[in-house]
Amino acid sequence: MSDTVGYSRYVALGDSQTEGVGDGDDQVGVRGLADRLAERLVTINPDLRYANLAVRGKLAGQVRAEQLDAALALRPDLATVVAGVNDALRPGFDADEVAEHLDAMFAALTTQGTAVATLTFPDVARITPLARPISGRITALNDRIRASAERHGVVVADTARHPVVTDPRLWSTDRLHASSLGHQRIADALAHALELPGADDHWTAPLQPPLPARSPLTTAADELRWVATFLGPWLRRRLTGRSSGDGRTAKRPELMPVRDHADTRAR
Repeated sequence: MSDTVGYSRYVALGDSQTEGVGDGDDQVGVRGLADRLAERLVTINPDLRYANLAVRGKLAGQVRAEQLDAALALRPDLATVVAGVNDALRPGFDADEVAEHLDAMFAALTTQGTAVATLTFPDVARITPLARPISGRITALNDRIRASAERHGVVVADTARHPVVTDPRLWSTDRLHASSLGHQRIADALAHALELPGADDHWTAPLQPPLPARSPLTTAADELRWVATFLGPWLRRRLTGRSSGDGRTAKRPELMPVRDHADTRAR
C-alpha cells in the first residue's frame, strides 16, 4: 500500500465486535473497531469509502453466507474478517468447520485482489473465570486462524499473544464485547499489522496504573453478578433459538465516505 494514497474502499465483515457492540449503545448507536480503523484510514486517504456488513450474533458460517458475496460485489481493496467466537460459545463447536468458513472468505477476497486483515482472540478464562471450559476452543480457533491466514497472505493482528488484551478495562460489563478503549486497542492493533503510517506497537503496552489485586470474595461476588445479569439472559436466548442479531441488518451496507463518528453509528 502506498503511504501517500492509501486504501480507497474498506469493507468490514463479522459479528458484534466488528459491528461495534460495547462501544456506544443502541440508543446513541455503536462505533467499534472497524469504524475506528476507517477513521484512521481516512487520514491517509480522505477519499476512502467504507462499508460495514457485520451483524451481532452471527456465526462464521452466517458471516460467509450473508456477507461475503455482498463484500465481493463492493470490490474492496481492504477487508477485515473477524468471526468465530460466537461459534466457540456454542455446545456443538467444531474448530475445523469454523476454519473452513474463514478459509473460504480469506480465499475469495484475496483471489479478487483484496488485502485482508483479521485477528486472534484472547484467553476468555482470564477475563471470565467461569469461561475456563472454552479456553481450549479459543486456542484451537486461533491456531486455525493463523494457519489459514498464512495460506492466503492475510495479515493477522495477533492480539492473543499480548497479556494486556485481558485487562478488564478493555472489556464491557458483559465481558463478551470490548469496551470503547478495547475497540480502540483492536483498531490500533490492526493498523499496526497493516503497517499503516504512524502505527506502532503501543497497543501492546499494559494499562496504567495497574489494577489492585482483588480478594477471592470480591471475585466470587463479581462472578455471581455476571451470571445473573449477563450469562443467564444469554443462555435463555440459546435455549429458545434466538440471537441478538435477529431482525438486524448491516449498519453500513454500502460504501460511503467516512465522516465524523456519529455518521458511522448504527441505525
